[in-house]
Order: sequence, then structure tokens, then C-alpha cells
Amino acid sequence: MTRYISTSMKMPGLWLALLMSFATLLTPAWAEAGIEAPPLVLKDTPFSVTVSRDDPAATEPLWLQLDGKRYPLAFADGVASLDELTSRAESVSLTLVNEAGDTLAEADSVGIAAWLSVVPALTAIVLALVFRQVILALFIAICAGGWLSYGLSGGKLLQSVLDSVNVHVLNAASDSEHMSIVLFCLLIGGMVGIISRNGGTVGIANHITRFVRGRRSAQTTTGLLGTAIFFDDYANALIVGNTMRNITDKLRISREKLAYIVDSTAAPVSAILLVTTWIGFQVGLIDEAIGQIDGFDGSAYGVFLDAISYSFYPILALLFVFMISLSGRDFGPMLKAEVKAVQRRSDAADELTDMEAIAEEASIDAKPGIPHRALNAIIPMTVLVLTTLGGIWYTGLEELGHPAQYSLRDVFGNGDSFTAMMWGSLLSTLVALVMTQGQRLLSMDETAHYWFEGVKSMLLPITILMMAWALSSVNEALHTSDYLVSVLSDSLAPELIPVSVFMLSAFTAFATGSSWGVMGIMMPLVVPLAWAVLQHHGLAGDPESMHLFYASVAAVLAGAVWGDHCSPLAETTLLAAMASGCGLVEHVRTQLPYALFVGVIATLFGILPVAYGVPWWLGIVVSALAMAAGLRLLGKRADDAQQAGLQSPGQPAVAQEKRIKSLS
Repeated sequence: MTRYISTSMKMPGLWLALLMSFATLLTPAWAEAGIEAPPLVLKDTPFSVTVSRDDPAATEPLWLQLDGKRYPLAFADGVASLDELTSRAESVSLTLVNEAGDTLAEADSVGIAAWLSVVPALTAIVLALVFRQVILALFIAICAGGWLSYGLSGGKLLQSVLDSVNVHVLNAASDSEHMSIVLFCLLIGGMVGIISRNGGTVGIANHITRFVRGRRSAQTTTGLLGTAIFFDDYANALIVGNTMRNITDKLRISREKLAYIVDSTAAPVSAILLVTTWIGFQVGLIDEAIGQIDGFDGSAYGVFLDAISYSFYPILALLFVFMISLSGRDFGPMLKAEVKAVQRRSDAADELTDMEAIAEEASIDAKPGIPHRALNAIIPMTVLVLTTLGGIWYTGLEELGHPAQYSLRDVFGNGDSFTAMMWGSLLSTLVALVMTQGQRLLSMDETAHYWFEGVKSMLLPITILMMAWALSSVNEALHTSDYLVSVLSDSLAPELIPVSVFMLSAFTAFATGSSWGVMGIMMPLVVPLAWAVLQHHGLAGDPESMHLFYASVAAVLAGAVWGDHCSPLAETTLLAAMASGCGLVEHVRTQLPYALFVGVIATLFGILPVAYGVPWWLGIVVSALAMAAGLRLLGKRADDAQQAGLQSPGQPAVAQEKRIKSLS
């Protein structure tokens, strides 16, 4: 009986297997053929499709049918690609057919007007600047992008709202490099919490204050520190902002000014120095791009080195930081912020901004009654810097495998900066903990508590970072960069290629908030394009015309940094603002006029003249003189403004505000 039951129970499974085998025999050979198409395409904008067939050895000709047109497919190992397909339909239907017209496979995509792809990024920027609520602006932009990805279907509106966290933010959080940055920020925040409570940061402030004689020297010192920590822009922003904030507060330097100095040294110095975390990424992109050029015999690193001289915006941005710091002059919204900061010296009742109040609540004072030793902060920070540099070196050696064949710059360029940053932040935290316990400055419970307090201070910037990454993912799904490139990258005269690439890269970085993303998109397009235009005019390979090629490569990098400085969505902008205790919108509002000022001068006195034959060094000199003249003409000193009575303590608040507005 038992055997009978067992056999009868096996019979349905046996019949199912037989039926599936029979169905397989009846299934045509082409049933496994497939079409890989993007779920969303932009109207009149090229997109790519990949077609695969089940039998790589088959020779039967196949076609892809789109909007009534047939495109022949050339298969290699059973795979064929079409890269320049376009459609004007709202429902894009792709069909794989054979010579007899039989349908072998189908795929559907949603089509939207191409200009809609920039709506989420612009929505985030406009709402952030108008309402000064960055998280809300990013959330609305992500929802708008998600709805666009569904083709603005009315039935998918609620789904797009739910997808904002369940899909887009979750995808951003699942990226290993993103999580490396999150852990880096949390660990550094915890380390800063410990060294703040054990008196280390106060000790540093006391030592630096001995050399800082006033507002100008404090700003210059901040700029020098930002230049010294050149190896990574994230580490730069976090270390310099947290280290100098207490000092600049004491000297009544606005946090907007501190955030500007931090932001305008972090990315530019990482972009142009020879041993940074940016180099491997940039050289890798250049190497891939020049591989598409027939007959080009230069090395990727050589092209990068030649392009540094033409990176006008990063070079001039660094120079302008020190012009501002040494002259003490400001203009625009930054001057208003500086006047308010100076005014607080004699008006203790002046209220902090909302974001400054949040930073004040999150700040950690030294424990009363303990010595303020600078080494308790200097040693953990030194461990952070040296371990990060050593980690980049070690991972670079592992990546290359044969270190004797490569230079120091090659090794650092191929290092894993994300892993190195995590090593550095973890070891620096452990060192801070051991030093604190060894000197019995805090109990273990106190140390753990203030480590968590430091971690908590990073939750706001991390939240904004996660949402910014989610918006970047939405922009990628909407092909925002593809649209911008297709609109703005038409053929130009050779002399106009650098400035056009500079503007396009800057606008794309501004809209997407990702300088690395812009470089990854633009470099493979610009390098072959610039070479092709030079070939068309008979200039390719001509030593007297190669400056156009190098300037075009540099324009991608410089434009990405410029757009990054102007965008409230950029990661370094967020980190610089938060590490400096400044509101993100206030930072963008005050930095934007400076970035635009430097960018316009770089274009008019650097990129354009050099493209027409002016030596690059002369372009930098003339641009620097133009910046100095403009600052002299437009700028005023906040100290002089207050001493002249432009904002006296006894004036009513309305009159004071009018005085401040009149300065810009």
C-alpha cells in the first residue's frame, strides 16, 4: 500500500516533466531570441538595442523592425547591436523578424519628449533655491523622474511616489562605492566627536590661533590646509571644514565663507595635482577614448599631463580663493554674510540661521576640567591622512601587479580610494579611542556616547547624499546626459570645440550634480570628436594644433568641476556645507557668484584666446589679472563696511537689512 501511494504521488511530476519536454520539442528554435531595449527612450534621440539569437552559428538573416522600418542585423557570436535608433512614438515597439516576416521576438519601451529628461534635475535645483528645503526638493524631483519613467501615466503617479524610496534610494544605498562614502562619513563623524570631547580640537584651535592674526590670515590658513590635503576631495572637505570651523567662528568669519574656501579647494586641487584619487579615473577614461582613434600613438597619462595646463577653471578657482582671503574683499551675497558675521561681534543677540543652529546643537564642547592637548586631534588626523595615502598606494600596487614598471603617479592613479578611505577612518577612530582611554580623559561610556554624537551629526548630510545619488540614478534612467549631448554637441570649428565642451560639461554637471559622471559620459565622446574635427581640417597630429586637442580634454575636467561648484546637487558641495556647519542653500547662493565670475573669466581670457593661439601661461596670467581687477572693482571689506557704519548695532533690523542689501 505504501509503495502504491508513493508511486501515485510521483506520477503528476512525471507527467509534468513529459509535457514540458514535449513542449520544448514543439518550440521553434528562435523562441529564445531576445531584444534588450531601454525601458524608456527619448523621442528623436538615439538609443541602443542589443539582439541575441539562441544559435550563435545560425546564418539566417534577421531584421529589427521599428516604426515601420527594418534594420538589418549583423551578428557576432549570436549578438548584434544597433546604436543609432530613433523613434517619435510614445509607445515604442521593437520586433525581431526573419526573411519571411515571422515575428521572432518583441520588446516595448516608453517614449517621452526628450526635453522632459532635464525636468527632475531642474526641479530639484529650483525648489532647493526657492524654498531652501533640500530634502523636500530632492524627494519631489525623484518622484517626478519616476513618473516620467512611466511615461506620465496617470495610473502610475502613486507608484512613482512609492518608488522614490523603495527603488531609487534603495538602489543608491546598495552601491558599494556609495556605502563606502557613507561609512567613511560616519566613522569620521565619530572620530571628530571623540577628539572634540577630549579637548583635541580645542587644542588645535589654540595652536593655530597663535599664528592666525586676524580674519585674512585665518582664511588663508584654511585655503592652505585645503590645498595640503590634496589626495581626495571628500576627505578634504570633511577634515578642513571640521578642523577650521571653531577657529573661523571665533574670528567672526561666516560659515558661508568657510564652506566656499573648503569647496573651492577640495575638487580643484584633487583634479589637477599628480597624485590624487581622481587621476586613475581620468586617465582610465582618456585611455579608453584614445583607443578609439586610429593612428594615435600618445599615452593616456601623457595626454592628461598635457591637458593640465589648459584646465583653466580649477587653476583659477584656487587662485581666486587666495585672492579673496588675502585681500579681505567680497561681493554679492557673500559680502552680506560676512557683514552679518562681523556684526555678531558687537550684537550677541543676532540670531543664527536654521542650519547654523542645527550645527550648533550638533557641535560637541570639550569636557570641562581636562587639558586641551592638540596631539589628541593631530595624531588621529595624521593617521587618517597617512593610512588613506598608504591604502591608495597599497591597492594601486595590487592592481598593477608589477610596480617596478610604473611611476608613483601610476600607482596612486590605480589605487582603490574608497577602500583606503574606510581603512583610514577606522584606524583614526581607534587611535582616538585608545589615546582618550590611555590618558583617562573620558570614561568608556562617555567615549562611546560622544562617538555616537559625532555619528549623529553626519546623518543629515548622508540623507541628502543618498537622495542626491537617487536623483542621479533617475537622471541616468531618463538619459538626461544623452539628451544634453545630442542637443549641444553639433560639429563646430576646431577653435570653438574647447569652449563648447567646457559649457556642455558644466551644464551637465550642474543639472546632474555629478562631476565624475560627466567625465565618464563626455570623455569618450569628446576625445574622438576633437580628433575627428582636427582631421577634417587637416590639423590632426600637427604640433601647432595639438593644443586644441589637449584643451578639449581639459575642458571636460574643468567644466565638470565648474558645474559641480554651481550645483546644489553635487556631493562635494553637500559635504563642504555640512562640514562647515553652513546651510546648503546658503552655501550655493554665496558661492555661485564667485564660481560664475571665475568661470566667465576662464572662458573669455583663458579658453577662447588659447584656442586661437595664445600661450596657455599667458592665458592664466591675463585671467589672474582680470580676476584681481574685478575683485578690486566689485569687492568691499566686511570690516570696513561695519566701521563705516553700513550696519551699526543701534540701527533697527529693517534699516540694517537695507544697508546690507545695498552692498551688493
